[in-house]
Amino acid sequence: MIRSMYSGIAGLKNFQTKLDVIGNNIANVNTYGFKKGRVTFQEAMNQTIQGASGAGDGRGGKNSLQVGLGSVTATIDSVQTQASLQSTGRALDLAVNGDGFFVVQGPGGQNLFTRGGNFYLDQSGTMVTGDGYRVQQFQDGVLSDISINSGAVLPAQTTNEISLSGNLPNNVADPDFSFSQQMKVVDDQGLEHVLEVEMTPANAPNTDRWNVAFRNNSMESDIKETTGVIQFNAQGIPEWETAPQNLRVERGTPPEAVDFALAAPPVIEGLTNNPGEITTQVLANGNLSGSLESFSVSNAGLISGVYSNGVVTPMAELSLANFNNPSGLVKVGNNLFQESVNSGVANIGDVETVGSTISSGTLEMSNVDLSEEFTEMISAQRGFQANTRIITTSDQILEELVNLKR
Repeated sequence: MIRSMYSGIAGLKNFQTKLDVIGNNIANVNTYGFKKGRVTFQEAMNQTIQGASGAGDGRGGKNSLQVGLGSVTATIDSVQTQASLQSTGRALDLAVNGDGFFVVQGPGGQNLFTRGGNFYLDQSGTMVTGDGYRVQQFQDGVLSDISINSGAVLPAQTTNEISLSGNLPNNVADPDFSFSQQMKVVDDQGLEHVLEVEMTPANAPNTDRWNVAFRNNSMESDIKETTGVIQFNAQGIPEWETAPQNLRVERGTPPEAVDFALAAPPVIEGLTNNPGEITTQVLANGNLSGSLESFSVSNAGLISGVYSNGVVTPMAELSLANFNNPSGLVKVGNNLFQESVNSGVANIGDVETVGSTISSGTLEMSNVDLSEEFTEMISAQRGFQANTRIITTSDQILEELVNLKR
């Protein structure tokens, strides 16, 4: 009787713990990145009244006689399953698809980890959590803060490299054939100009030589272009017979023709001289100065700035941390985890190294299932009630024993 009473007390304590965990799960059903808890029980110690005996003397063996002494809480697990994603449309709302945790820097420089990706920018442009913990990037083996300067200006870059790729056919019979396309270049003063690149066969119908003219049609000067000649050898490999070394533009008041030098002759290794259609493309580097207009986060965690001049440049790269035993992480509040001796050391790297992807404009919901939690709550409630019956029944029997004296 006394044993049953204490078993009932142990059961009450365990089911109270389970109800506490269920209550915390339900309270965080709408907490972004929350990972639910789960309680498991196990049998407590047993009192052996009589040990087991083996067969002998014409009799079979006999099992031991043991009385259990209740249950104890075995584990309170952190269930690290992926939850569904909710679209928000906000660029700094990020969700991890797969394993891994965002890395943030806590007080004293301690690394903390979270699945809640609702991030913000502080007054200095540093990416932070809602509690001000700085989100980290992993570059060259070192963690550092992520900063996005909304007033960033990308300086103008002078065009100094041009490349031609595609096909200049060797079967053009018309000596008057020409092919042209436009390209934009930026001169050494940061001014943009539109040039026409015209390609014509040098000796049709044998078209293993092509004239290339870089022409500025808006110029008033008589000399508007810089020219060159491409020669294909017997193996079809192109080389400059005469290479243009500069580009001619017009600027100033009154307008004046100016040549500015290229760092090297235009790259033509990507050209072929096969029969068929002409498919040549001309690309030039260089850009005007521009101010940061917006930024985006790719699936690989790369944060890129979009400038008013149309240039997109990388600004930072998110890091993720993975663990051998993510369930071994310790919850420290505010949707944050810290590593423990049983979680393993954080393996920190870029998103692709961890093997996950980032979804921008979405947040990971809580992985709490309300229907499951309410079912578990009913089960815990009935278990609690059953254990109270053990105590009251044991009390009634003790009362009967006391009444034997009367």
